Amino acid sequence: MAKSESAAERLRKAEILARKINLLLDVVVAEGGEPYEFSEVQAGVKQFGYDLSRTRWYRLRSGESAERVPEAALEAIARFFSVDPRYLLEEIGELPERVQKELELLRSMRRAQVKSFAARTLGPVDPATLEALTKLIDDVDGSADR
Repeated sequence: MAKSESAAERLRKAEILARKINLLLDVVVAEGGEPYEFSEVQAGVKQFGYDLSRTRWYRLRSGESAERVPEAALEAIARFFSVDPRYLLEEIGELPERVQKELELLRSMRRAQVKSFAARTLGPVDPATLEALTKLIDDVDGSADR
């Protein structure tokens, strides 16, 4: 008989899944698109064979439900977002290349914004200080990805 997961463990996994789904939604916006409305997600997921309810979508995005999510739902959502279904199906599923590239772009944009802000606010900034600021941003970005 298989060992059943505790509610706390299922909730932890739901939170991880919610972060992944919200990251996919953020990538759409970062790529210059408008945020998806529920009706767009529902119609898109339905094309891949799953009828997504508003309640399930809310629970998936919030990470607040320890309810088991059908694999068919996760596969259809992954296909809708054009990513490998393993990203959503596996707890430590590999970050899709598309998402990885967007994160790298956002990091470089953030670094450029900090450099611009420092230049405007602090006046001339020596290269060592600029490098220290860049390293700090990279360290913060790196810890956020974990």
